[in-house]
Amino acid sequence: MSAAWVAGAVRAKALVHRYPGADGAREVAACATLDDAFQLLAATPYSRYVRTAAGLPEAQRAVTATLLWHLRVLAGWLPRSGSRLLVPLAAGFEIANVTSRLLALDAHRPDAPAPYRLGALETAWRSLERAGTLAELRAALAASPWGDPGGDTPWALITGMRMAAARRTAGTVPPARHWAEGRAALLVARELFVYRRPLPIPVQHDATRLLGARATSAASYQEFRAGLTSTARWVVAEVAEPGGLWRAEAGWWERVQHDGALMLRDGRYGPRVVVGAVAVLSVDAWRVRAALESAARGGRPVEVFDALA
Repeated sequence: MSAAWVAGAVRAKALVHRYPGADGAREVAACATLDDAFQLLAATPYSRYVRTAAGLPEAQRAVTATLLWHLRVLAGWLPRSGSRLLVPLAAGFEIANVTSRLLALDAHRPDAPAPYRLGALETAWRSLERAGTLAELRAALAASPWGDPGGDTPWALITGMRMAAARRTAGTVPPARHWAEGRAALLVARELFVYRRPLPIPVQHDATRLLGARATSAASYQEFRAGLTSTARWVVAEVAEPGGLWRAEAGWWERVQHDGALMLRDGRYGPRVVVGAVAVLSVDAWRVRAALESAARGGRPVEVFDALA
């Protein structure tokens, strides 16, 4: 293992130890006001961005901006192969940028958030940012590693990117393959059995490769669960009906946290440690975002927050 990988892994572990973790998020969730929550976060890495937030949406975005900043820092510590490993793991930020771009293209939504600054974690954002129409966005995606989403409606563009993110992660980040398959299963289950929308053809193809043809051609949610590959079935194993998919989502985050923590304890100081750090940092940001919403509502009992996060 190269010295750059060892140094990057050591720094990745150091980053994780600075974050508030589950106990810190519970304290934030119990706050009676957002201001109280901000004071608690002042002693955490989130303070850099959260301290200027004016309300809940800005504060939640500040939390994810902090995560992105530390992923960019981590990428800078790693050898080039390591920074490439992080690109699919940071795909959600580019999807968020495209969502903001879609809002900006809508004359009725001039208040679109500013795009995240992706740096070395960009896939194709500079091309996507220049797109002036939905058709141009689709063309830019099709010419990039994202691939053709299969349509140029806002729904098709974002759904295509989400499935492409799962495909790319499964194919290029082996320690994260099970997470990617679980994420793909949740996406397909919602589209087919909650929203009752057929998948765009490229999304269908990616989903079939990740989840198996029996799952993606299923006529019912029960058939879908039974048809999933053994490596993807875990995410819905305890959810008997589509209405319980929110619990599967929480279970997905719990699995990512568990696996990431195990990877961080890997003594070889290589890619698994780095992927584990990204996982734990991402879960922390997800928990803190949920905790901030709790504080904005006047604080919830800890048991309610634990059910969500």
